[in-house]
Amino acid sequence: MERISEHFETVVIGAGQAGLSVGYHLASADRPFVILDTNERVGDSWRKRWDSLRIFTPAGASGLPGWPIPAPAWSFPTKDELANYFESYAARFKLPVRNGMTVTRVSSQDGRFVVTCGERRLEADNVVIASGHEYTPRIPDFATELDAKVVQLHSSEYRRPSQLQNGDVLVVGAGNSGADIALEVARTHRTWLSGRFKRAPVGPSRHRLLTAAMLPIISHVLTVDTPIGRKLRPKMSRISPPVERVTAKALAAAGVVHVPRTVGVRSGSPALADGSSLDVANVIWCTGYRPQLAWIDMPIFEQDGEPIQERGIVPGVPGLYFVGRRFQYAFTSALLVGVGRDAAYVVKQIVGRTSARNPARSANAGHVARSA
Repeated sequence: MERISEHFETVVIGAGQAGLSVGYHLASADRPFVILDTNERVGDSWRKRWDSLRIFTPAGASGLPGWPIPAPAWSFPTKDELANYFESYAARFKLPVRNGMTVTRVSSQDGRFVVTCGERRLEADNVVIASGHEYTPRIPDFATELDAKVVQLHSSEYRRPSQLQNGDVLVVGAGNSGADIALEVARTHRTWLSGRFKRAPVGPSRHRLLTAAMLPIISHVLTVDTPIGRKLRPKMSRISPPVERVTAKALAAAGVVHVPRTVGVRSGSPALADGSSLDVANVIWCTGYRPQLAWIDMPIFEQDGEPIQERGIVPGVPGLYFVGRRFQYAFTSALLVGVGRDAAYVVKQIVGRTSARNPARSANAGHVARSA
C-alpha cells in the first residue's frame, strides 16, 4: 500500500486549549505547521462530557490568546459553548487542524521526528505535545470485583442521569466532577458521595473581587521561578483542585450523603474506609485520569510516567515540546487562564531554534512526498 509522507516544520498534537494556543502563536510568527486531533470536530473533547457541565473559571479569564470568549466576563460557559468557541477560534485564525487523526507513535529518526497516524507518516523538525494533561480514566482495580449487576461509569462516560438504572448511586471522588455529578443525580436517585470533600476558600462563582486579586498570584507568584512556587509545585502537580461551585450545604440539601473513601469490595458491594459497605445499583467513578504517553517512543519519562520537561522544553531532545501539563510553569499552566503564556514561550523557542538551524527552510515546509 502506498504510504503518504509529509514534512512540516512543526506538528502540534492536540486541538484543545493548548494546541490551539500554540497554533495561534505559530501563525502569528508566520511559521508553517499542522495541528492533529483525534476528534471529528474541534471542541469534541468538551462536547463529549456530561450534559450539564459548565467550566469552573469565568469567561473573562478563560479566553485563548487573541480572542476572548464572546460571553459576559463573569459568566460560566457551558461545555458546548466552550466547544463551539474552540471551533470558531480555529476557523477565525485559519489554524490548519486535521481532525480524525489519531497519533499512535512519535519517534526520532535521522534528526527528525516521525509522527505516525495509522497509514500516514508525517515528518517534522519540531513536535509539540498538546494533547491534554491526562488521558486514560483511573479506575481502581477492585472495581472488577463489584457485582455484575452494578452499573459502572467513569465520569468521562457519564452524560446524564438517564444512563443509570433504578436504585441507589455511589459517586466515588469528591472533587469538582464528583460534587457536580452527585448534585445532579440526587434529583432522581438516592446518592452517596465518597471521598474527602474540600471547598475552595475563594472562588469566582462567589467572590469576584477576591478572585480578581488572586489571579495575579496564582499566575505570577505560584511559578517555577519563585521559591514558594518551587516548594508547592510537587504537591500541586499531584492533588486535585478544591471544589469551586458546589457547597457541602447544597449537597446535604439535595439529599446527598457524604461517606468515607471507597477502599475495596465486600460481597460484591463497595466497601468504605470505616468498615461499612453500600448496597448500590450504580457507581460513578470520578477518580480522575492517569498519564498515558506510551505512544511517545523516546526515553523522556520520569518513573511516574510524567515527561521530563522544563517550561515545556525536553532536555536532550531538541525540537520536542509540551504545552498544557500541570504546573508546567505556573499553577495555571493546565488551565484556560494560563495555557496561552506557556504556548507563547514554547513557540518562541521553536522560532529561535528553526531560525538558527536554517532560516530559509520554512519555504518548503509544507510539501507532500509520496513513497511506496
